[in-house]
Amino acid sequence: MRVSEIGVLDPSYNISLPLAKVRIPCGTGFPSPADDYLEERLDLNKLLIKHPAATYYARAEGDSMTGAGIFPGDILIVDKAIDEIRDRVIVAWLNGEFLVKRYYIDNRLGKVYLVSENPKYYPQEITPEMDFMIWGVVTYNIHKL
Repeated sequence: MRVSEIGVLDPSYNISLPLAKVRIPCGTGFPSPADDYLEERLDLNKLLIKHPAATYYARAEGDSMTGAGIFPGDILIVDKAIDEIRDRVIVAWLNGEFLVKRYYIDNRLGKVYLVSENPKYYPQEITPEMDFMIWGVVTYNIHKL
């Protein structure tokens, strides 16, 4: 999966939405009408951005990460400050293009792979001669329903 757009998030822009005080079931049943009011506010910056100076967004392109719930056009929140990347979905620079893949280390073989979450694509082994750099860990995916 490629990245078609990368941008900087502006944490000073406050996005605050009303938050329903009730829990809304995803199964059967309905919340009590007496609980039907809004009380708190939800700040999307506080929810989605843990390291403001090291966080950016990227727009996904392609179908190689659909098994991870990432689809073309989705907006990914990417955190460059996260050190633990093993088995995480990352944005990486590989040989001249940005990619979204799962970072996998095979300790038995001593090899590193970028793995797609779609069986149509094979894992890509990362070798020393490649132009490779990790740009951050995908922490959230904004997906239109």
